[in-house]
Amino acid sequence: MGIQRTVSGAEIEASALGGWRVALTAGATPAEEYAAQELRDGIGQCLGCRPAAAATGSTEGAQIVLAGSDRMGEEEFRIDLGPQGLHIAGGRPRGVLYGVYQFLEDVLGIRYLAWHHTHVPGPPARIACGTWAYSPPFSFRWSFYRENADYPDFAARLRVNTVSDEARLGGRTPQNLINHSVHDWVPFERYGDRHREYYALFEGQRDTDTHGGGPQLCVANPEVAEVAARAVIAHLDAHPHLRNISVSQADTARYCHCEACEAVNEREGTPMGANLLFVNAVAELVEPVHPRVKVGTLAYWYTRQRPRQLRPHPNVQIQLCSIECCTVHAIDDPACTRNREFCRDMDEWAQVCQDIWVWNYNTNFRAYDLPLPNLRSIGPNVRYFLRSGAKGVFMQANGDGRTGELCDLRNYLIGRLLWDPEADDQALLHQFAELHYGPASGPILDYIAMLHDNAEARGVHPNCFPSATEVGLDAQLVRRAMEHFDRALAAAPDAQIRGRVERAWISAHRAAIETQAWADAAEQRCIVERYIELARRHGMTRASEGRPAEDFFATLHQEA
Repeated sequence: MGIQRTVSGAEIEASALGGWRVALTAGATPAEEYAAQELRDGIGQCLGCRPAAAATGSTEGAQIVLAGSDRMGEEEFRIDLGPQGLHIAGGRPRGVLYGVYQFLEDVLGIRYLAWHHTHVPGPPARIACGTWAYSPPFSFRWSFYRENADYPDFAARLRVNTVSDEARLGGRTPQNLINHSVHDWVPFERYGDRHREYYALFEGQRDTDTHGGGPQLCVANPEVAEVAARAVIAHLDAHPHLRNISVSQADTARYCHCEACEAVNEREGTPMGANLLFVNAVAELVEPVHPRVKVGTLAYWYTRQRPRQLRPHPNVQIQLCSIECCTVHAIDDPACTRNREFCRDMDEWAQVCQDIWVWNYNTNFRAYDLPLPNLRSIGPNVRYFLRSGAKGVFMQANGDGRTGELCDLRNYLIGRLLWDPEADDQALLHQFAELHYGPASGPILDYIAMLHDNAEARGVHPNCFPSATEVGLDAQLVRRAMEHFDRALAAAPDAQIRGRVERAWISAHRAAIETQAWADAAEQRCIVERYIELARRHGMTRASEGRPAEDFFATLHQEA
C-alpha cells in the first residue's frame, strides 16, 4: 500500500509556514534534531523565510511540532497539516526525518535529484491541508551506487537506509545484506590444515581454491554447523544491535560433492538441499541465544531452487538473486522465457518462508558506462518483489565506482521506488530529466526512448554482463544517439546543465567505441580522446566491476 494522503478541504497561505516556529518534543534524538534543521532549511529555501526554532523540549507557542515515538514503526510517520499548524510524528530512529522529507517533497515540491542537485521550486501561493501516513513496505532498501556511500546526507534524503551509521541520519537499519559469508565463520586459513574435512569435496579432493572468498564448506558435516554457529553467536554477542546475520555460500560453484551432501541434494532435487540443512542447523543453535536475530542465506546460482521437502527454520531469511535474468524485460513478463524460472522459484520460496529478500542487478558489470536499456523494467520489478512478499531489496549497481551510465537518474529512480513502490516509475523518469537537464531534457528523453524501443524491437534478452551487441547496439544506432546528444548540448542554457548532459554523453561515446561506429581511424581516435577527457572531467573511477577507469584508458590509448 502506498503513501496514504487525505485532503481536508482547508487551505493555508504558503507564506505562513515561514512565520511558524519549529519545536521538538522532550527527549528528541539527534535524527529528530537534524529533521528540524532540514525542515527549516527546506521551507526557507522554498519560501525565502526560514522558520524560527523554539527552545528544545518545549512546544509552547510553536506551530510546527516534530514528535518522535517509540510506539510507531522504525520508519513510520504521520503528518497532519491544518490552519493552526503542522505536526509530524514518527517512529525511531528514522520516522520523523523521513516524514520531513515527505512533507518537503509533497507540499513544497522539493526534489532531491542527485548529491549535487536539489531542485527547489518557486513558492506555491496556497497549500492544501490534510494528512499523510506511511510505513514503508521494504525494511531494507539499498540503491547500490557509490554516490550514496560518498554522500550519506543525500542517501538519507532518498531514504536509502543501509549506508550510514551517523545518528543524525537515523543510522542504518540493523539488518545486514545477506552475502557470501561462510568463509567469515569457518575460515580456511584457520581450519584448513587441521580439518580439511570441513571443506567441499570437489573433483575428488577437498577444495583449497580461494576464488570467491574461499572454498565452499562440506555443509552436511554437523561439526561445520557447530563451528559456524559458535562464530556467529560470538559476533552477535559483540554486536547486540544486529537483527540478522548472513550465513551463506561463497561466490563459487565448487560446492561439496561428498557422499553425505550428494545424498541430501539428490533427495531434495537441488544443491540447496544440503546448503539449507546446514543453514537451518546454524539457525537452530543461534535461536536460543539470540531469539530476535534472523539467519540469512542466499538462494543464488546453483542454490536458487527450493528443496522438495526441507523448509527454512522460522528464523531463516532467504534472499533470491536474479543474476540469470533478462534485464530488459520485467521479471514477471510472461513473454520473457529467460525470467520464468526465477518467477517459479520466487513463488515457491514465498510459500514456505515469511522473510524473503531480493538481490537484483541493475548495471552492466562488464562495462559500467555502456548503455543498458532496462529503465522500463525497474519499476515493474520492484512492484513484483513487493507483491511476492519481499521485505528487503538490494538493487546492485556500480557501487564501487562513480559516473556510470545515467547513474544520477538511475539512483533517483531506484531510491524513490524502493521507498514507495507504488510510485509511477515513468513519471519519475520524466520528472528527473525535465528538472535535471532543463531545456535539454527533450533530446535526452528521445535518446532513452530510442535505446529501449530498439532493444524491444530486436528481442534481445541481456543479463547483467552483456556486450554492446547483446543490448542491441550497432554503429547506426550509436550515430543516431550522438545526434540526440548534439541536440541536447545545443539546448543546454548554461555550463551547469551542459555539464550534466556531458556526464550522460559518456555512455554514448563508450557505445561508439564498442561498436566502432566510425570506421575512419582518425574519427575513431577523436571519439576515444573525447571519451577519456569527459570521463576524467566527470570523475569516472571504474570502467567495469573489475577494472579501474585509468587502466581501461591506457588500453584504449595503446589500441588507438
